[in-house]
Amino acid sequence: MTNELFTLIEQRGYLSDCTDTDGLKKLLSEQKNVPIYIGFDCTAPSLHVGSLIQIMILRHIQKSGHKPIVLMGGGTTKVGDPSGKDESRKMLSDADIQNNMDSIKHVFAQFMEFEDEFDANSNNAFMVNNDDWLKDLNYIDFLRDYGPHFSINRMLTMESVKLRLERESHLSFLEFNYMLLQAYDFVELKKNYGCKIQIGGSDQWGNIVNGIELNRRLGGDEIFGLTTPLITTSSGAKMGKTASGAIWLNPDQCSPYDYWQFWRNTEDADVGRFLRLFTELSLEEIAQLEQAEGAEINKAKIELANAATALAHGKDAAKEAEATAQKVFEQGGIGDDLPTVEISKVELDAGIPVFKLFVTAGLEESGGAVRRLIKGGGAKINDQKIDDAEQVITSTDINSDGIIKLSAGKKRHALVKIA
Repeated sequence: MTNELFTLIEQRGYLSDCTDTDGLKKLLSEQKNVPIYIGFDCTAPSLHVGSLIQIMILRHIQKSGHKPIVLMGGGTTKVGDPSGKDESRKMLSDADIQNNMDSIKHVFAQFMEFEDEFDANSNNAFMVNNDDWLKDLNYIDFLRDYGPHFSINRMLTMESVKLRLERESHLSFLEFNYMLLQAYDFVELKKNYGCKIQIGGSDQWGNIVNGIELNRRLGGDEIFGLTTPLITTSSGAKMGKTASGAIWLNPDQCSPYDYWQFWRNTEDADVGRFLRLFTELSLEEIAQLEQAEGAEINKAKIELANAATALAHGKDAAKEAEATAQKVFEQGGIGDDLPTVEISKVELDAGIPVFKLFVTAGLEESGGAVRRLIKGGGAKINDQKIDDAEQVITSTDINSDGIIKLSAGKKRHALVKIA
């Protein structure tokens, strides 16, 4: 057998660090259906594009003949991962966590084939919830059995802890326990599902190494960790963050059209890299698209937008988004697939200030952001520039198509319809 999976991870830019490259390659070469897990906490109703690199790797794991394990952090979300955070996460109720988990599950179904019962002989993806074993832990027993294997001295050197201490930011004892619980997850997954590989973002390196060391001290056979790089744009912006907020993967939080537009608006210097990371186009195709210059680079961006949107929302949604974009930008029309907000006739007859309407439509996050948009000349209603954030919009502004078109700059639009 060949090292198809590891080669793909290297060539497409997914690799940051690995605890034992030679050992991992040997394992992947000699065994089929190797269970490989990636964990996701349930802090919001949807994952965003910042998690997409891990989801793509899970998809590649399955396509290469190995077994993806999706670990939902129903238990660890109650604690909160301090990695990369300047302050404590907001505490969520059990009901909030469960609702978030139920919503997130739909994202994974777009990218992988799942099974309901674990089958070690298949490469179907399997989803587990670490609350299943964490909720019943006896605290005294856990400390006695696993506490001696963790060094406080070492834990204090972890980047997630050092960041808080250097900035004199609050780090609760609750969060300090997160790395113990994540390490214990690896032990449970290895014991119950034969999982020998964990993958995570580069900010998870310390947590992954803790799990490997805990397993070793408990007398287990070799397990491995691999991390992916932090993805930023060529201008240094964090992946998945825009002026209007995070780019969510669930369609009810980010429409397929907005999702398509996010990829279409990729910076020129990022097109080739994002094609490798976030699509399944061949490396040969990508190499050709990378050579594009001038107006041709826009065709490469459309290829990226179509391929990425098709994976997350289906081919039909990608085609509709492209058609809408063409109608709006090239033909000056109004696309049926533009994000739409419905407002009651009574409310619209009474009048709504422009700043409130733009926030309601999701084009900006606050009235202040709308005012800055207007000051910069980027706000339009029915393609007419707006100069006053307090201007009241009513049902008399409905155009001949029966809608009110809102525009924030040249590339972000939304429609208002009467409910």
